[in-house]
This record gives sequence, structure tokens and C-alpha cells, in this order.
Amino acid sequence: MSEIGGGGSSSRRLLHEVEEEGGGGGERPKEPWKGEYVKSIVYGGLDAIITCFSLISSISASTSSSVNVLVLGFANLVADAISMGLGDYVSARTEQDVIIKERRVTEWDVINHIDTEQSQLLTHFQALGMDYNDATLVVNIFRKYKDIMVDQRMVADKGMLPADEEVTPWKNGLVTFTSFMLFGSTPLLSFIILIPFTNNDTVKFIGACIVSAIALALLGVAKARISGERYMFSIAMTLFSGAMAGATAYFVGWSLKHVAGLEG
Repeated sequence: MSEIGGGGSSSRRLLHEVEEEGGGGGERPKEPWKGEYVKSIVYGGLDAIITCFSLISSISASTSSSVNVLVLGFANLVADAISMGLGDYVSARTEQDVIIKERRVTEWDVINHIDTEQSQLLTHFQALGMDYNDATLVVNIFRKYKDIMVDQRMVADKGMLPADEEVTPWKNGLVTFTSFMLFGSTPLLSFIILIPFTNNDTVKFIGACIVSAIALALLGVAKARISGERYMFSIAMTLFSGAMAGATAYFVGWSLKHVAGLEG
């Protein structure tokens, strides 16, 4: 997105530190997976599979009816997909609005208090390790180009990059909704596919577990491509998250049926 973490420098290393650690040579690090909507698809899909599988687990533990699983599963899937899509839209729209308003404030400051802004930017560059004379030269150059000066002050003071004009909030919401629907339906597909072959609800639930595990593993690979994590670690963590959520939901459903005496 358009915002960077609060302008902090705790995760940033200067190049001379990297060189001193011997990290300047060797093989070039792999670039993360890029794409305007890749993250929305992958992380929306992960959330969808885990949420839907957890619901199936809780229902399967408390009732023996596949009809209940399908009806409640798809109803919850559609409702959650709409909620996630609208949430992504509102989030992207709000972020854009905040950046635009903050930029207007910074523009006013640069126009009316250019000396103060220049001094603060100079301090910022020095804090990054730039020599005073070099920092002064750079800031003096920026002073001649007000738009660049505003962009630099936005990053230095508020941790915000310029708003991406290509980002359209409604597309973000639509992509998240579609991703949630597609990936969230995978655990339910096993119930539908197995209907002609078996009436055993336990077999259908096991099928849902297998399908969900495969889908989570594939998304774990995609997540590793985005974050730069090791593939096996990303897959293991993704499967662990799904297993923990599903097991907890199953236990809750089983407890409500056998301990609390609630029948589905």
C-alpha cells in the first residue's frame, strides 16, 4: 500500500553496515512477488480457507448433517466475502483520503514555512547518516523543487509515500471479495463432489480436511514468494494456522454438543 511503517528506522540498515557484515557481495537476493492485487488475493484466500474450514469443523463436530454444513458454510462464506470486500474498499479509500489531506497540510507548511521544513529535512538526512555538507546540498536542491520537497517531508515526517493514483479502492474490494469466495469454497467443494459417492459425513469431512490442506499449502508457497520466507517454513506455518483454527473450532462444536447438551 501507500504507507510505510510510521517513518521509523528500526528495520532499516545503512549500506555501510551491510558491507561490514559481508552482505554486499554474493548472489543477488530474490525479489518478492509483485503485483497490484497479489497480496489481496493470497492473504484474502488464506483468511477465507481458514475461516470456512473452521466453520465446517465446528458444524461437523456438533451435527451429522451435510446439509447443515453446506447451507451454513455457503451462507457464512458469502457474508464474510462481502464484509471483507467492503472492508478492503473502505480501508484503501480511507488511506488515500488521509494521504491526500496530509499532503495538503505539508504543502501549506512548505509554502509558508520553507525554512523550518528545510531545517527539519536536513536533520532527517543527517539522522540517516548523511554528512552535514552533503545533506545541506541535497536539501538546497530540493528547495528549488517544491513538489519534491513536499514528497520528502511526507516521508520524513509522516512516513507516507505519495498516493498511488493507479490504485482504485473498488477494484481492491472486488479482488478481495472474489478471492475470498473462490478460496473459501474449496473446503465445501469436497462435500459436494463426494455426494454421489458416499453418504458418510465423516468421509466428507476428511475430504474437506485434505482439500483445505492442499489449498493452504499452495497459498503458503505464494505467501513465501511475497514475503521472501523459506518455502517449507511458510507452508508449515500456514498449515499449522489452519490446523489450530480447525481443531479449536471442532473442540468448541464437540463441547457444545456433548457438554452443554446442544444438538444440531
